[in-house]
Amino acid sequence: MDEIEVRKPFMTMPRIMLLVTVLNLLVAGGGVAATWFLARPLLAERAQAEAAKAGADKDKGKEEEKEQEPAEFEFFPVTKIIVSLPGSDGREHYFVLDLVLQAEQGTAQKKLEQIDPMVRNSAVAHLSALTFEQLRGKSVPALQAELEQVLLADFATRKVIAPFQHVLVSKLIVQ
Repeated sequence: MDEIEVRKPFMTMPRIMLLVTVLNLLVAGGGVAATWFLARPLLAERAQAEAAKAGADKDKGKEEEKEQEPAEFEFFPVTKIIVSLPGSDGREHYFVLDLVLQAEQGTAQKKLEQIDPMVRNSAVAHLSALTFEQLRGKSVPALQAELEQVLLADFATRKVIAPFQHVLVSKLIVQ
C-alpha cells in the first residue's frame, strides 16, 4: 500500500496571525512617524509664537511695573461731617465722619479747599438718605468705596473736574 503523504499547509493559522500583527505594527508605527515628521514644523512655529508672546508679556509686565511704581500723593482732610439719622428704636443717632481726599502730587491746595463744601454736601446728602441700621451695617472699606463712587458721580453731574482720585475714611464715630 502506498502511503498517502499529508502535507501541512505552508501558512498555518498562527503564522497568519503573526503576519497580520507585524503588518499592523508596521502600519501604526509608520503613521506615528509620518505624523511626527509632518507636525514637527507646526510645533516649532507654535513654540516660537509662544516664546514671542511670553517675551512680549514679560516686556508688558515690565512696562506695567514702571507704570505702577509707587506714586506720591497729597492728602486733604475734610473733617467733622456730622449726620443725624433716625433709628428703628425712635432715637436719633449721630455719625461723625472724617474724610481724606487723595490727590496726585502737585495738585493745588486751593482747588482742594474750594471743593470742600461740595464734598460735604454730597456726603451728607448720601448718608442722610440711609437708615441708622444700614449705615451701621457697612464696613469701612464698603462705606469708603460707596462714598468715593457717589462723590465722583456728583462731581460728574455738576460738570466739575474732581481734583482727587480716592476718598478715604479716616474717622467714624457713631453715637
